[in-house]
Amino acid sequence: MRAWQVRFEERRDPGSKGTKVQVFYEDVFRKLSEKKVRYVVVGGVALVLHGVVRFTADLDLLVEMGEANLRRFVEAMGELGYKPKVPVKAGDFILSEKRRQWREDKGMKVFSFYHRQRPMNLIDVLVEEPIPYEMVDRQKKILAARGIHIPVISVEHLKQLKRIAGRPQDLADIEALEELHRA
Repeated sequence: MRAWQVRFEERRDPGSKGTKVQVFYEDVFRKLSEKKVRYVVVGGVALVLHGVVRFTADLDLLVEMGEANLRRFVEAMGELGYKPKVPVKAGDFILSEKRRQWREDKGMKVFSFYHRQRPMNLIDVLVEEPIPYEMVDRQKKILAARGIHIPVISVEHLKQLKRIAGRPQDLADIEALEELHRA
């Protein structure tokens, strides 16, 4: 995925009178909506959707960690042709004990799904809720395109997640968000 693929694009179709909006990962957003999965977009895509120009190679999600919700999420990934990047069963992600073990034994922060026919399509899901999902859900931003409602983490919660991660890129992302909102 390229940076230009994560934003909503408006472009004219030759010979048409209207503007066509193209949404990358549209199939994912539609399927998650159809399955009623509770989630928000986080990471680089959220930065882009909040107006920061930045390259990102994956779609990062914070998914509500209830078992029923995770089951719907894993089903959606399977139906769309995504499978775990690591050699485990996708259903293992549903089990809180497995996620705890991965965090503690392997230092895992995200569980990655890749598309079998499009291996560059990568979805990273946080293995825990660094901020309680209910708090994030109350302040999320909903973006709409092509009949899809896409939940995106609020700027304040995104900055909080970036502070928790604390990597140099995350600190630069916080500065970019703050600069954007000062303008």
